[in-house]
Amino acid sequence: MIAEHKHLVEQGAPLVELRLDYINGAVNVKRLLTDRPGPVIVTCRRQRDGGKYTGSEEERLLLLRTAIAEGVEYVDLEEDIAASVPRFGKTKRVISLHDFRKTPEDLTEIHERLSSLDPDIVKLATAAQHPRDNWRMLRLMKSSKVPMVGLCMGDIGTPSRILAGKFGAAFTYATFHHERALAPGQLSYQQMTEVYHYDEINADTEIYGVIADPVGHSFSPLIHNAAFHHLKLNKVYVPFRVPPDDLRDFLADAPKCGVRGLSVTIPHKEAVVKKLTRIDGAVRGVGAANTIVFQGEELVGYNTDYRAAMDSLEEALGGEKDDKSPLAGKVVLLLGAGGVARAIAYGLQRRHAGVVITSRTTARAEQLAQKVGGKVVEWGARHNVNADVLVNCTPVGMHPNVDDAPYEKHRLRPSMVVFDTVYNPETTLLIKEARARSCKVITGVDMFIRQAALQFQLFAEQEAPIALMRDVLKRAIGPVKY
Repeated sequence: MIAEHKHLVEQGAPLVELRLDYINGAVNVKRLLTDRPGPVIVTCRRQRDGGKYTGSEEERLLLLRTAIAEGVEYVDLEEDIAASVPRFGKTKRVISLHDFRKTPEDLTEIHERLSSLDPDIVKLATAAQHPRDNWRMLRLMKSSKVPMVGLCMGDIGTPSRILAGKFGAAFTYATFHHERALAPGQLSYQQMTEVYHYDEINADTEIYGVIADPVGHSFSPLIHNAAFHHLKLNKVYVPFRVPPDDLRDFLADAPKCGVRGLSVTIPHKEAVVKKLTRIDGAVRGVGAANTIVFQGEELVGYNTDYRAAMDSLEEALGGEKDDKSPLAGKVVLLLGAGGVARAIAYGLQRRHAGVVITSRTTARAEQLAQKVGGKVVEWGARHNVNADVLVNCTPVGMHPNVDDAPYEKHRLRPSMVVFDTVYNPETTLLIKEARARSCKVITGVDMFIRQAALQFQLFAEQEAPIALMRDVLKRAIGPVKY
């Protein structure tokens, strides 16, 4: 613990919590605190409060009182022991309450109780069951007359940790390593500082984010926050896990709490359309939105997947000639009939390409083909199509199943353009085999960065630093070895 504390201070951590309950055996408080490299909070959490301490309550209180006697900067005291551990010296008191089951309805009353126990800081940590719990906690923190730390645990609650600074938190919590989270939904110190730039978040910071369920796998926070930081924009991009049943409430709450724009991904791209007040032509044509911009009372929806895919394909085919798309008259075989396939099929229809759709779920392929005037072939007959362009819109080949490909390599022809919308890894097995057969290839990274850059332009109203965003994404997904 001493070594880890020193390492964190060297990394720039201004305040470190020492969890005495995580130390096995006897705890030498004096040794921990003598010559400490920076300020600390001393905490010794019982099992019923989410900790690991199994000794007697008398011994636990002695540890906390010893820390106070040694002049520790902060001590964390649960509500029920606050009165029995008196204030002494310069040590500040964090009076805390943890609820690992829910975020109680009576948050304000709980806050008032804790505020009456002579705190320097009130700490409330509750389990988020709905995205709305984040906003309730953050608003309470903003209105608190006593300095406060309020956060919601769990992956639904992660935004409360990132946005704490905007709403006036005394501080927020992170773990010292991403593999050692001490509470559900907790981010590492490195993530908080290098991805979200927490120290730069203030009351004027504009909030953007991605809504999904699940959301932890998304690379969007990495690339958008890198772009905001590079251009010195006072904006932060947050992952919001929004279960389908909470979508309506989230969209109603978000603009009231300072959210200015959202990326939208699985499973909300289609459902969100009904909640929008204005949509662009692509959303109308595709039936799905992947971007929302809040403009006053308006929720304006866009689909940047469509444009990103068309730009990628047209560039690979040599660009427009005589105002005519190079896709016109080309036979394009789409593998899959999901959300990405819908956006691409819509674009191909508008560019007068011949669209052939195949999917393991034939009914979905038929539904999409009917909408865009395309043809359908059975999945087992996909290799019989004499296609100029092959587009994989399925998750086949996506990490961790990197040894799978949706198309047989010996069926690939050098004249084909092969476009794989999977971006993690960038060099999927399909892309590797297409290159080996001298096909022209388009990777999912190209489309992902293009759609993100278009979103960034809608959010920031300026050009995106595309090269930087691509570099950040490529470093994050890393190379794949076959």
